[in-house]
Amino acid sequence: MDEKENKKGLQLELPQDVAQGEYVNFAIITHSSSDFIIDFARVLPGVPKAQVKSRVILAPEHAKRLLGALQENIFRYEREFGQIKIPNQQERTIAPFDTTKGEA
Repeated sequence: MDEKENKKGLQLELPQDVAQGEYVNFAIITHSSSDFIIDFARVLPGVPKAQVKSRVILAPEHAKRLLGALQENIFRYEREFGQIKIPNQQERTIAPFDTTKGEA
């Protein structure tokens, strides 16, 4: 799969190494007056240091568009597959386990 075409006719190239993706389970979002920065990391049990796998830098307008696209896709997903349940929803991390324990 080298190229995809979306509704507007924009062609996207998806190189093979990027198409494999990276598994991440943690994200840190920071911002300045002109940019939003999202660091996607992988946190593993028993490993004291999370490894950043990708950094995405967005203009504020694009960050808001991304938020809207995620909201729409989560709505569609939950309509088809059921509600996504998040344990301990009051916490702000997306890691699926407690990273304060040093277990392997």
